[in-house]
Amino acid sequence: MFKFPYGNSDFYRIQTNNYFYVDRSRHIRLIEDAGDQLLFLRPRRFGKSLLLSMLENYYDVAKASEFERLFGDLAIGQNPTAKHNQYLMMKWDFSNINPEGGAPQIQQRLNRYINRCVQDFADNYQTLLLKNIHIEPEDATDSFLSLLSAVRQTPYRLYLLIDEYDSFANDLMMGRGETNPERYKALLSTEGSLKALFRTVKAASSGQGLERVFITGVSPVLMSDITSVYNVAENIYSLPEFNDLCGFREPELAAVVAQVVAVCELSPQKGQEALNMMQSFYKGYCFSERVNELVYNPTLVLYFLKYFQSYNQFPRQMLDDNLAIDLSNLTYVSRFPNSKAIILQALDGAPPLVLSLLANRFGIDQMLKTTQSNQFIISLLYYLGMLTLDGETEELKQLRFKIPNSLVRKFYVEYVLEMRLSGNLDH
Repeated sequence: MFKFPYGNSDFYRIQTNNYFYVDRSRHIRLIEDAGDQLLFLRPRRFGKSLLLSMLENYYDVAKASEFERLFGDLAIGQNPTAKHNQYLMMKWDFSNINPEGGAPQIQQRLNRYINRCVQDFADNYQTLLLKNIHIEPEDATDSFLSLLSAVRQTPYRLYLLIDEYDSFANDLMMGRGETNPERYKALLSTEGSLKALFRTVKAASSGQGLERVFITGVSPVLMSDITSVYNVAENIYSLPEFNDLCGFREPELAAVVAQVVAVCELSPQKGQEALNMMQSFYKGYCFSERVNELVYNPTLVLYFLKYFQSYNQFPRQMLDDNLAIDLSNLTYVSRFPNSKAIILQALDGAPPLVLSLLANRFGIDQMLKTTQSNQFIISLLYYLGMLTLDGETEELKQLRFKIPNSLVRKFYVEYVLEMRLSGNLDH
C-alpha cells in the first residue's frame, strides 16, 4: 500500500517515512545551470513548496550525512552535482504573513517574520557560525545583513529560498472580494520594508555572502513592481525543461494507478476509469509553448489517489473543499473591461483565445487602467491557472489558450450562472 503525502510538502518527512514521491530530482542539475537567481511561477497548490523543500534538503550542509538516505534512490542521487550539501539554507514563506490591516501593520508582521527566520537560521547553524547574529527587532533588513556578515566568516555561502513571494501582496491587491490597491502600493513605497528587503537581497548577491536565490509564486505582478530594486531574477517558468517540474506526467500516473489496482485486487477496468476521471478533472496544464505534453495538478491527484486506495472507489467530490480553486479569481478578473467577453469566449471555446505573446511584465498601475488589452486579461487568467497553453494557430503561429480541464470549467460555469442570475451579464 502507498502512503500518499496529500497535504504534505515536507521532503524530509516524505523520504524518511516512505511516503509516495514522484522523483523530480533530475531537474536539480537543470536548475543549477539555469542561473543563480531564478523565478518559477505556477498556479496555487501546484507543488511549489515541496519543490523548495527538496532543494533545501539537497543543498543543506547540515544534511550532508543524510544524503544517501534522502536521495540515494532518486535520479540525482545516482549522479549528484558538486554543489550538494554545500550551502547554508534559509527559507522565507510569504504565505505566513497575514495581509489584514493597514500597510504599517503588515510591514510590522513582515519584519517580525523575517526576524524569526533569521533567529531560526542562527539556531540551526550555531555550530558552524563563528560570529553571533544580531537580531534588530525594528529592522529585519539589518538582521539579515548581520546574518550575511556571519555567513561570510564561514567557508559556506547562503542559498535563499522564497516561497509564495507574492502571496500576501496578491491578497492585498485583490482584497476580500474587492480591489484594494492603496494598501498594496503603500507596502511597495520607497520606504516600504518589502522593497528594502529585496534591495538587500540583490546587493547581497554581489559578494556579500548570498550565492543563489530561488523564488516561487503565482504571477509576475509583484516582481514587476519591485523591478527598480530587484531586477536580477531570471524567469524559468516557461522553459520547456521545467514544464513538468511541478506536475505529474501521464506515464507516472498510469504506473501508480496500476500498482494500486494490483494491491487492492481491483479490475483493470476500475483502474482505467480512475485514469479517465483524473484525465478529465486534473490534467490539461501546459506551461511552455515548445512542449506538447500536458501535466496533472499534483495536489489534487494525491487527494484522489489517497481516497481511491483507501475506499476502492472515487471521491464523490473531485475537488477537496480545503483545496478549492477560489472562484474569486474569476470575480476579480471580471472587473476589468472586456474580461466578461473573454470569460464567455473561453467557456465557449470558439473562436479560441489567442495571443502573439504572453504578458510577463505588468504591475499594479497597469492593472488599474480603465481599459485593458486582451493580452493582459488572458495572461492573468493563465497565471491564475484558469487558462493554459493549447499550442499554436496554424497560419499566424499565435499562442492558443483554453480552459485546462473539467474542474476549472466548473468554476467558469458557476461564475456565468451567478452573473446571469444577478443580471450582471448581458450575454
